[in-house]
Amino acid sequence: MSTELREPAGVDELRAAAIARLRKRRDLGAHVLAYVLVNLFLNAIWWVTTPDGFYRPIFPMLGWGIGLVFHVWDVFVGSAPPEDAIQAEMNRMRRS
Repeated sequence: MSTELREPAGVDELRAAAIARLRKRRDLGAHVLAYVLVNLFLNAIWWVTTPDGFYRPIFPMLGWGIGLVFHVWDVFVGSAPPEDAIQAEMNRMRRS
């Protein structure tokens, strides 16, 4: 009779999912930091060279901002469908 402790079934999958989620959040943090630093730099260049001119940093801020919004969506909303949606789709596929 063994007295070693065993983890319940599915713990490895749960651990892998937790690690993946933590990596996504860390990557999002790096993305936000790069966005802020680069856009601060672009704004500083604009301010030093043509502060009364056309506000050109708006283009990279908006363009990159769209990508940043999608990254936030991926991290917090997620791309994996819920289990009940997966089961429903599997049932539909079996009937077809």
